[in-house]
Amino acid sequence: MFKEISIIKGIHPGLILERKLREKKLKKSRFAITIKEYPQTLTAITKGKRAMNPTLAFKIEQALGLEEGYFMVLQAFYDMKEEKLRQHSSNGTPDLSKLRPGLFWDTDINTIDWQGQKRAVIERVIERGSEEEKAEIKRFYGEKAFNKIAGALKLQHA
Repeated sequence: MFKEISIIKGIHPGLILERKLREKKLKKSRFAITIKEYPQTLTAITKGKRAMNPTLAFKIEQALGLEEGYFMVLQAFYDMKEEKLRQHSSNGTPDLSKLRPGLFWDTDINTIDWQGQKRAVIERVIERGSEEEKAEIKRFYGEKAFNKIAGALKLQHA
């Protein structure tokens, strides 16, 4: 179990559950009913909108023939990754040594409201930043927020 988990740790357990169900050709709603759960609960977990809990993890692991604790270990690693991201972003500013001041030529980089201007910062870096600058902004705001704004930006320019 731990060799596989070391490869997938940090991924929401719902995504792994989705993959396991697909591998066994099981429909989420039918599987949910067989383990006496609401299909909406399973859907929320597989979309990463809800955390795995011990009771549900135990039912799923038994039904799929997985080792006991598999999904809770994944949930713990996912929670740790999210906490690290929260602590990094709560520092207030990204690592300015990785951003060119010229990227923000129209303002003083030290006076940017990094949370209040998140969308503008991400858009600016996507449009004009280097790969290193994009990576730093993605790390600072989180991949989910970065990708959401990047997707919206692509739609605007399409």
